[in-house]
Amino acid sequence: MAARPIVEARGIHKHFGSHHVLKGVDLALAERELAFVIGPSGSGKSTLLRCLNRLEEPSSGSVVVDGVDMLDPRTDLNHARQRIGMVFQSFNLYPHMTALGNVTLALRKVAGKTREEADAVGRTALDRVGLADRAGHTPGQLSGGQQQRVAIARAIALEPRVMLFDEPTSSLDPELVGSVLGVMRDLRESGMAMVVVSHEMGFARNAADRVLFMDQGLIVEEGTPSQIFEAPAQERTRSFIGQIQKH
Repeated sequence: MAARPIVEARGIHKHFGSHHVLKGVDLALAERELAFVIGPSGSGKSTLLRCLNRLEEPSSGSVVVDGVDMLDPRTDLNHARQRIGMVFQSFNLYPHMTALGNVTLALRKVAGKTREEADAVGRTALDRVGLADRAGHTPGQLSGGQQQRVAIARAIALEPRVMLFDEPTSSLDPELVGSVLGVMRDLRESGMAMVVVSHEMGFARNAADRVLFMDQGLIVEEGTPSQIFEAPAQERTRSFIGQIQKH
């Protein structure tokens, strides 16, 4: 018998008023799996991620993360979200706090750790993203790539079972992208289950276990990177891959 998926979303619909953004999406993520979601702008990729951790409320469907029903009204969302970390396009760091302060805030406020405990965990997390020597710097003293790595450290400090990445490199200068992808690759090798929405197709080819192509609120096709990039079965997928390979 196959192990239970660490994330299981079924029949996810999302309406924003009359706009039907997600039209019945199913997504199962295995432990240690890296699933990469690609597709044109407006296809629902970011909304799907935000429904998985309930930053957006699905209009209907079910989401179970690590055995916890995310849509059950009795679920403690703050506690549940510790299982499913998220990194955004914008870093969302507090500008007046140091890198360590940003990383330890949720450890103290949500996970209930003392300052000493939180600082120890926070320094370990910063070390994992290669920023141990920047713990005392504020975001204004860091490059965009370093700020994004602090945001990743903040998420992994809570020891989530799953990480969601929503366009984590799209607001970075090209020379800074590699440092963030390097951290994501290290997380992947450490066994973190991950769902990544990104335009970094080289990373998708090299690091993903599975690539899902979304269009118009549905997962149109999914498969291994070689299947999706080299021999897509669906015309919509072929058209999208053809367009991105021209650039």
